[in-house]
Amino acid sequence: MTHILVAITGASGSIYGLRLVEELLRAKYRVTLLVTRAGMDVLRYETGLKWSGTTSERQVLMRDYFDGNQSLLHYDADDLFAPVASGSSAPDAMVVAPCSMGSAARMAAGISDNLVERVADVMLKERRELVLVPRETPFNQLHLENLLRLARAGAHILPAMPAFYQRPQTMEDLIDFVVGKILDSLRLEHKLFERWGEG
Repeated sequence: MTHILVAITGASGSIYGLRLVEELLRAKYRVTLLVTRAGMDVLRYETGLKWSGTTSERQVLMRDYFDGNQSLLHYDADDLFAPVASGSSAPDAMVVAPCSMGSAARMAAGISDNLVERVADVMLKERRELVLVPRETPFNQLHLENLLRLARAGAHILPAMPAFYQRPQTMEDLIDFVVGKILDSLRLEHKLFERWGEG
């Protein structure tokens, strides 16, 4: 697995996507970062990051945030002509963190109105890893039915639910637990949290 796409949609919890990208780049993976319009609004509100301008200008800002890492690619969320929109250039895996319930509903219905939804559709049709990290509570029946439909289609549903058996001391510990579980789902090694029975 060399190319992983991370998408941030309009749910709360954009820090999960940012921390995941940071860890993937540290481990030398090629990463594409997509942020929907709503995801950009939430990201700005929750983190203060102002990634604006043209697509190439945003890519420079994103790379600067991740210590100038040139392995990070970025496409506009509406660019359905981006290489990752095609099954012949699909990433090895995709993680949507956080995944809004609106995005999940459109993915479950097979709608591809933006690049995030299109790549998710590609991942399912090509039988590649698709991990969705919903950050919503409580779930209503429609949420649950959409997530079940996606799971049956091959997606991994990994809600942002931190554990406490590792006795977290900071907010970063809670974030790293969820990011570590995402990496576990992708079968990628990490040391973001102490596993049960190790302490």
